[in-house]
Amino acid sequence: MPEYTILTALSVIIVIALELAWFRTGIFATAQYWIALAIVFGFQILVDGRLTKLPDPIVIYDPTEMLGWRFPWDIPIEDFGFAFSMVTLAVVLWRRALGRRRVGAEQTEIKGRAGQ
Repeated sequence: MPEYTILTALSVIIVIALELAWFRTGIFATAQYWIALAIVFGFQILVDGRLTKLPDPIVIYDPTEMLGWRFPWDIPIEDFGFAFSMVTLAVVLWRRALGRRRVGAEQTEIKGRAGQ
């Protein structure tokens, strides 16, 4: 299997596994996440479609390193996998960090009340 395809599949699997088994932020159950992903993919189609269009590409991929499936406007299908992985991991880490900040703030507030 082509290297770009393998790395795409691995990134998707690893990010999903991290969310479901370790971080457990619950983003896959929220409409906000799926709406954000749709917005990202919408803009990705506009930009990536221009960058990879076959008649006049700005970015050229080695065809031996990917499946060769392109959708829509000549966008390599692997690009969507990497976009999913990057956006999902960023959202998971962001939510995890915000959760820790909230817990820290709550503990500080509780300690402050106890000291009064």
